[in-house]
Amino acid sequence: MSTNKNAVIRYQALNNCFRNPGRKYYMDDLINACNDALMDIEPSSTGVKRRQIYDDIKFMQDSCGYNAPIEVHKEGRNAYYRYTDAEFSINSQPLNEQEALQLKEALITLGRFKGLPQFEWVDEMNTRLEYTFKLKSDEKVIGFDENPYLKGVEHISPLYSAITNKQVLSVNYRSFKQDVSSIVEIHPYYLKQYNNRWFLLGLNQELNQITNLALDRIEQIQPNKKQYKMNTINFDDYFEDIVGVSIPIDPEVVKLNLKVGNNLLPYVISKPIHGSQKIKSKTELYTVFELELIVNHEIEALLRSYGSDIEVVEPLSLRNKMSDEILKLKAIYSL
Repeated sequence: MSTNKNAVIRYQALNNCFRNPGRKYYMDDLINACNDALMDIEPSSTGVKRRQIYDDIKFMQDSCGYNAPIEVHKEGRNAYYRYTDAEFSINSQPLNEQEALQLKEALITLGRFKGLPQFEWVDEMNTRLEYTFKLKSDEKVIGFDENPYLKGVEHISPLYSAITNKQVLSVNYRSFKQDVSSIVEIHPYYLKQYNNRWFLLGLNQELNQITNLALDRIEQIQPNKKQYKMNTINFDDYFEDIVGVSIPIDPEVVKLNLKVGNNLLPYVISKPIHGSQKIKSKTELYTVFELELIVNHEIEALLRSYGSDIEVVEPLSLRNKMSDEILKLKAIYSL
């Protein structure tokens, strides 16, 4: 049985019932107790049925569960449930097999943050959990897309602190187009990783608009005494219509039609270019996908990376821009 969140809530509710010697909990009482607990945490919960509670009790009694000493007391045609040991609690038991497996999986995921500034505690936490629960494993079973030589990661810690402490910053920043750095006053709101690079998003004091700064282009960070302007942006919504992190000055959501050759089709279906992607038409040779998004540098670079396997059909402005890039490449490689 999977120990998902709802299951854990039910086990805790049942545990409280079985530990209460002052009341007899019949099956209907156990169902009501579980439903009340679920509604407190998940108001949208549809509740549990009698069969689920029977299965939960069986799991709690099992050695793969909690070895719980649950006893059934018959009273006529009814029966109530109680621990034979009033001192027993599932919360005082060692990890069961499934919990140990889930904790090991969590440790693997936490391992992604090892060595990252502001997450030094992960190393200590991993060590303590591995030692306490005997979960040490030297076998590498998962690899994350990461670059240990990435510039700018040393800025994550002060930026993270500035965001949480609502601190305005003066950032010495040199973009790829600049020969010298300039000072950007920014109210930091959000850190985002894209394509193995980290970006800071915040309110640009001078432009009075949201801007993003690549961490590998930051030269120095200094606290600024100006009053912090609170963030009012939901960044999940902010990134909804784009690929990457950059939004043009005058953003406009457009319909992007892409002709994808059949050799690339399985890849584009399994890894959509954007969440809005849907099939518009299909032939024996190609499939046309329609996407609704804001055209930015990242989507242009991504489309170029596919070469001749993807053709931009619409909008015409992007198609012409892609054509111009192709002509420039042709001129370079014709020499």
